[in-house]
Amino acid sequence: MSQNSFEIPQQMRDLTEKNIEQARAMCSQFIDAMTQAMSVWSKAMPSNGMTPGFKVIDRATKFAKQNVDAPFSLASDLAKAKDIPEALTLQSRFAQTQMQVYASQAQELGRLMAEDVQRVQLRS
Repeated sequence: MSQNSFEIPQQMRDLTEKNIEQARAMCSQFIDAMTQAMSVWSKAMPSNGMTPGFKVIDRATKFAKQNVDAPFSLASDLAKAKDIPEALTLQSRFAQTQMQVYASQAQELGRLMAEDVQRVQLRS
């Protein structure tokens, strides 16, 4: 019994990759605009250092950019996949990696928030 492997046509993969790159560019523009707005906001604040919480927001914004880029990278890799088993392997690897990334990001944000709480308490 022969096993027929379903192969995704190259033309379809190329079109998908082009659409993914366009969507990635639009999301990147949005995040860049948000980052610029935060930069303007931080410069308008008093020069006595970052206000409590701003460092957390700044870091969370960087994580958001990272977390938006990651699925686009996966989608680009999936668009290049030649068959279903390859696509499933890519998706599984992505899920495992992202869970580790999210856990690490949560720990860092928790640490930053705890530091801000301590700073606020010391000022009181």
